[in-house]
Amino acid sequence: MTDSLGLCPARLARLDEFLAEQYLASRRLPCTLTLVARHGEIAHLGVQGLADVERGVPAREDTIFRIYSMTKPITSVALMMLVERGLIALDDPVHKYIPEWKNLGVYVAGTHKVGFQTKPCARPMQVVDLFRHTAGLTYGFQLRTNVDEAYRREKIGEIEKAGTLEDMIKTLAKLPLEFSPGEAWNYSVATDVLGWLVQVVSGRPFEQFLAEELFAPLGMVDTGFHVRDGQQHRFAACYQPKRDGTIELQDDPLVSSFLAPPSFISGGGGLVSTAHDYLQFARMLLNGGTLNGHRIISRKTLALMTANHLPGAVDLPALSRSLFSEAAYEGVGFGLGFATSTASHKTLMPGSNGDFFWGGAASTFFWVDPEEDLIGLFMTQLMPSSTWPVRKQMRTMVYAALDD
Repeated sequence: MTDSLGLCPARLARLDEFLAEQYLASRRLPCTLTLVARHGEIAHLGVQGLADVERGVPAREDTIFRIYSMTKPITSVALMMLVERGLIALDDPVHKYIPEWKNLGVYVAGTHKVGFQTKPCARPMQVVDLFRHTAGLTYGFQLRTNVDEAYRREKIGEIEKAGTLEDMIKTLAKLPLEFSPGEAWNYSVATDVLGWLVQVVSGRPFEQFLAEELFAPLGMVDTGFHVRDGQQHRFAACYQPKRDGTIELQDDPLVSSFLAPPSFISGGGGLVSTAHDYLQFARMLLNGGTLNGHRIISRKTLALMTANHLPGAVDLPALSRSLFSEAAYEGVGFGLGFATSTASHKTLMPGSNGDFFWGGAASTFFWVDPEEDLIGLFMTQLMPSSTWPVRKQMRTMVYAALDD
């Protein structure tokens, strides 16, 4: 079967051998799940290591993972579904839907403790700015500015979410923007705001909209904002690196906050899922917005989402102020919810112009390559995702297996 898909079985087998030797044997990762699909079929599925090291529970095909920022493409698709219905537009000002944001200012000086000095925005924040992270928002973990520090004090965008989505929207109304919308790119809580817009525009709770409009038609039966009853035995532990390069427990699956419905429904990083479920989402994207007879979005909408929307059509290094994101920078632009390769040779990895991708804080990753009719998916649970270059290595080895 694999030969007919234009991928060399022996070369694909090297991928799991490499991960076992370089990451699992040395306890740099707890487990790895690698999945490669091409021409509508699974070409490779490798599952190794332990989902719960402390209890000796092996990883399985149906292990449930924290996907963190791999939630962002799902949220982005959800709001684009409402754009298609004429209920919201990309060039709408955000304050049309969040009135208290009408007079947001841009940071000039000051701190959260003593107060901020601001100046007016050069133009209003538009919905498209939220999709492409040019809104002037940030994450506290960027650790760059006094605005970042204010986010940390208010617990905005933290891994362990505080308060509610509505609380975050109200708090952000009191904080300055890092820059005037459209002037720079900064990885941020913007996709959480998209989730709020889904709720406002659809008239349904955000989590209900996803369940009814995306997860049910795509058959994503194990995806949600918490681990449900009957799923707990499949939920992986999450780890972080120690000084010696091995791992230690970061989130115990038996007492994790993910075991109960959260107060904060995070469209930027709140979902748990399985490899099979996320493959369904990726297949829908590769198929131009449809899967199993269900049209989620149109192929033209998807083409719009996966184009580079950075002002001036530049790549990320020209506009980025982030110290951290889930993408390498050279040769990469950003669309409406995904990074996209604009000059793949500059990434120093094999790939295709127009492939699109994103990852999550616990080192999960996916990409879709329409030119090669290819999907790659990687699951593990190690924070932060910048710890090891495993994503780059997996991409390199998958493309090395192309044999047609």
